[in-house]
Amino acid sequence: MMVGVSDDRPPEESQTNIADPMTNTPPQRLRTLLVIAAVLLGLDLLTKTLAVANLTPGDPVPIIGDFARLTLVRNPGAAFSMATGMTWLLTLVAAGVVIGVVRIGRTLRSLWWAIGLGMVLGGALGNLVDRLFRAPGPLQGHVVDFVAIGWWPVFNVADSAIVCGAILLVVLTVFGFEPNGTRVGQGKADSAGEGSAA
Repeated sequence: MMVGVSDDRPPEESQTNIADPMTNTPPQRLRTLLVIAAVLLGLDLLTKTLAVANLTPGDPVPIIGDFARLTLVRNPGAAFSMATGMTWLLTLVAAGVVIGVVRIGRTLRSLWWAIGLGMVLGGALGNLVDRLFRAPGPLQGHVVDFVAIGWWPVFNVADSAIVCGAILLVVLTVFGFEPNGTRVGQGKADSAGEGSAA
């Protein structure tokens, strides 16, 4: 019988929201990504429900003169009303984006990448829900758009989230920020510094 020996062991290394102090590894960010996506999805569904309940197609409501207005449009295609006859394909593409983002998110350690991918995921899910559940039927549903600004095509919260998220991801890529929380060239610089110190 061993006295004074405790079998209390630290939890499994699944504490994904805590950085590893030994390796200085950033925490995983899947939870952050999913929370952002869920908030944007909820906001998108809420605003579309309100738009359908309160707006009449062809009867725009001015917000700032003719520059900004609310106008209900049901879009069978992609942005700028492209591919209007390929709604089923757009549905499959949106589903593929959702699956891809979730797979990437499982190893994500960059907060900014989590924000960008969360925006893309929330927007893709918002429009995917329309394609699956709105008329005229599954895989053929028309997306509800209701915000018109200037000459820009009518859009919704999901579209805004996708565009803003994509822009953020492009900026992160251009400036060398990696999804794993590192920056391009940073590892080489650290290695050179360690070699000089040695």
